[in-house]
Amino acid sequence: MYLQSSLNKYKIFSLRFIIAYLITMRPYLMFVSGITGIVGMSFSDNLAFISGLIIFQVTFLSYGFGQALTDCFQIDTDSISSPYRPLTQGYVSRKHFLVLSCVGLIYCVAILSVYNSINLLLGIIAGLGLATYTTFKRKWWAGPFYNSWIVSVLFLMNLFASTTISFYEINLTIGLTLVAVFFGYSNFVLVGYFKDIEADEQTGYNTLPVVFGRKTSAMISNVFALFAVFATIKLFFITAAQTEFIQLIPAAAFLITAVISTLYTQWQLRQVMYDEEAYKAVSPSVHSYLLTLSSITTMNKPSWSIFALLFYMAFIAVMKLRPTKTQI
Repeated sequence: MYLQSSLNKYKIFSLRFIIAYLITMRPYLMFVSGITGIVGMSFSDNLAFISGLIIFQVTFLSYGFGQALTDCFQIDTDSISSPYRPLTQGYVSRKHFLVLSCVGLIYCVAILSVYNSINLLLGIIAGLGLATYTTFKRKWWAGPFYNSWIVSVLFLMNLFASTTISFYEINLTIGLTLVAVFFGYSNFVLVGYFKDIEADEQTGYNTLPVVFGRKTSAMISNVFALFAVFATIKLFFITAAQTEFIQLIPAAAFLITAVISTLYTQWQLRQVMYDEEAYKAVSPSVHSYLLTLSSITTMNKPSWSIFALLFYMAFIAVMKLRPTKTQI
C-alpha cells in the first residue's frame, strides 16, 4: 500500500534515501544498459581508455535513472506486484525521485553529446520515450517494442559517441546488432510482464499476457527470441569469414551459452502458471540478453573477452543481492 504521510518520508540525500534510490535503480539491471553500451563501443577502432570509461559509466547508470523515473509513474501497479519498493511504501518523495532521475538522465545525455552532438537529439527523443513509457505500457500492441526502441537508441548513442560512424554509414553488421538488441530486449520485457499479470489487470495495464493470456504471449516471446538469436548467429558467420577462428573462441562460447540460456528461458516461460513463478523465466532472460550482446562484443573485439567475462560474473554476483528473489 502506498503511504502518503510526510512523516514517513526519508530526508533527501540521507543514507536511507540514497539506499532507497539505489534499490529503485535496480543495480542488477544496470548491467543491461551497460552491455548495450559496451556492444556499441565495440565498433570503435581507436577509442581511448579514459573516453571508453566515461562513456561506459554514464551508459551503465542510465538504466538505473530510467528505472527510477518510470517507477514514479506506475506506483499503482507496483503497489500490488512490488510492495517492497520504497516508492510504493511511501518512504520517499515521488517528487524527489523524479527530479533526481531527470538530473541523472540529463547528465548521461550531456556526456554522450560531448562525444557526438547527434546524441543530444537522440537523448531528447529517448527521454520523451521514458516520460511516456507508462502510457504505452497500457497498450498491448506497444509495450515491449516501446521499451526496445529506447534501448536501441541507447545502443546508437554509444555507437556514435565511440566512433565516427554516421546514420548513413550503418552497415549490415550494425543493423544485425540492432536487431539483436531490439528483439532481445523486447523478449526480456515481454517475459517480465508475466510476473505482473494480476497487478496489471487490476490497474488497467493491458499488456500482451493480460489481453491474450500466457500461452499466446509465450508463443510471441518465442518469435522475439528467434529474431535475436538468428541475428547473432548470422553475425557470427559474417565475422567468421573475416577473422581467424581462434580469435572467435570467446565469442563462440558466449553465443553457445546465450542460445542455451534463451532456450531455457522459453521453456521455463511455457511452465509459468502463476505470477509468483515468473521469475524462473525472467531471470534467465536477463542472462540471455547479456550473453547475446557479450558474444557480439567479443566478435568485434576479441581482446575484450576477459573484460566481458568479468562483467558477466559481476552481474551474477549483483543479481544475488536483489531485495526479493521473485522480482527482477
